[in-house]
Formats: sequence, C-alpha cells, structure tokens
Amino acid sequence: MNNAKIKKWVIGDFSLRRIVTSILAIYIIVGVWAYFKSDRLIFLPRPPSYEKTQDLTFLTTADGVPIAALYLPNPTAKYTILYSHGNAEDLGDIRSRLENLRDIGFSVFAYDYPGYGLSGATPSVAGAYQAIEAAYYHLTQVLQVPPERIIVYGRSVGSGPSTHLAARELVGGLVIESGFISTFRVVTRIPIFPFDRFPNLANLQNVEVPVLIIHGDRDRVIPFDHGQRLYYGFDGPRMSLWVEGAGHNDLLEVAGDRYGSTLLKFAEMLSKKSDD
Repeated sequence: MNNAKIKKWVIGDFSLRRIVTSILAIYIIVGVWAYFKSDRLIFLPRPPSYEKTQDLTFLTTADGVPIAALYLPNPTAKYTILYSHGNAEDLGDIRSRLENLRDIGFSVFAYDYPGYGLSGATPSVAGAYQAIEAAYYHLTQVLQVPPERIIVYGRSVGSGPSTHLAARELVGGLVIESGFISTFRVVTRIPIFPFDRFPNLANLQNVEVPVLIIHGDRDRVIPFDHGQRLYYGFDGPRMSLWVEGAGHNDLLEVAGDRYGSTLLKFAEMLSKKSDD
C-alpha cells in the first residue's frame, strides 16, 4: 500500500470516528436533557379555570403538596370512577364531562395534577403519581369506597398515572381514553433511550383487572395505533371502543351514545368478573 492510500485511509478513519463521536455526544446530551427536563414538554398547564368553592376537596401528597379534587357522588352507582384528565385542562374545564359520567351511572372522583388548577407545586411525572396515590387513599380510606369498586380512568396524559396506579394497587377496572404506549414513543415511535416517561404498555403487564381502551381513529395528537397496541398488548379481559372519525378532543361528541353504553357494558363485565 503506497503512502497516498495510507494517508487517505487514515483521514477516512479519523473522519468516521469524528462522526461517530459527534453522534454519540449528541445522543448523550439529548438523553440527559430528556431525563431531567422532559416534564416541561409532557405537562402543559394553563391558568386555573375555576375558583375555590365548598364542593372542592384538598388532598395532600406524600411530599406535602396540596391537590385540588372534586367528588360527584351518585347514590345509585355501584362503581366510582377515579378520573385523571388530559393536558392543558383542569377540573373547571372538565366539570361537564365529569357530570356526564355521573349521569351515566357512576360516582366520580377527579383531581388536578401539581401545577394544574388550584393544585400546588410544579408539574412532574413523580408529582402526578403522588397525586393519584393521594386520590386513591382518600377514596379508599376517607370515603370508604371498596377498592374493587373503583374504576381508574385516564384520558390522554392521564393514562400515565392511571395505568401506574392500576398496576400497583387493588382496583376494579382500568379505562384508557386516547392514551399512549409511552410519552417518548409518541414522538420517536421506536425506543431510543433506556428510560421513558409514563410507560403504559409496560405497566399494563402488571394490571390484573379488566381494561377498556377508547381511541379515535383520526387522532392527530396520539396516533390511533397507540390505542391498538395497548389493547393487543394486554392479555387479560378487555374491551375496546374505536371511534371512527374522532380526533383527540372531539371523541365524546363523535361517539355519541356509544360512549355511555360502552362504559355501562364495561361495568357489567367487572360485575360478572367479581361474581365469579
């Protein structure tokens, strides 16, 4: 091999190593940022849409953070829905939706994440976990709702704390509306880092109660295939409501009466399972 070829090979090898090193450095920098700063992208709180009223309850998380909550009892209901709402909304924004769930035939208990509504602190994945754990404690220990009579319901980002809780505590059932397999996978589609946020698909492997997956096939925020992968990735008793023509924020309107009837059928499934 002559000197020119050796020089060309050395230069080429050095350039390749520089490219690989640069890619690796970018990967590490992005990974560190994602690990410590991704909560800022996951949560999008807005100014509170409601004021403090007598029908609100304030819970306290394990870290001492005050969490605003709302209880809408239904004296004829067998099941209580523990509701975790979507992003960029709070208890005031979703009150009519919660009242609709009560009118369908459920008692409803909903809460705001840290940094949302009148809840304290700043939003975070850990804070959302602690908030739903505080809500679960209040339901089971203060309101004395039997755990097997609780349906954990998570919409959009609320699917994260809901699936987390259902994988770790005794509940009656789990509903995921417009949920994701994990937050990073909404953007990256494939696993990129050895960690993630709200790993719903992984958490489903530890859920031992029936699951209902609801998703619109025109969802542009969380693609429809996330709902399908959650459904087919769960091995236990399950139901689905695929809403043709529905996006992320108009699902209830497009679904119409099918929404309420599906929830009632799911409650029947839970009752039959508890009687077995």
